[in-house]
Amino acid sequence: MTKAELVNTISTKLGTEKGDTQKVVEAFMHEIRSAMYKGDNVYLRGFGSFIIKTRAAKTGRNISKNTAIEIPAHNIPAFKPSKTFTEKVKTRVAVNNN
Repeated sequence: MTKAELVNTISTKLGTEKGDTQKVVEAFMHEIRSAMYKGDNVYLRGFGSFIIKTRAAKTGRNISKNTAIEIPAHNIPAFKPSKTFTEKVKTRVAVNNN
């Protein structure tokens, strides 16, 4: 599902204008990003958590030059679904064996 499809679905379910729904979705995403830029995690009960994970420093390899490079420690955003969300996906979505 794309953002446009999400906006369309929410707009239809709530009976609101697509433009207003678009603004709400954009504001929601902006607030999550803003909180994470400040170093805060975002917890949405029953849905999941947007968390900041720290990756440790490690030695990597530049295969084109065959040299070792140091990759510094860094933070990445991550999403951790709630237990109920995870369980419902497990039980309702068929396994895709591609």
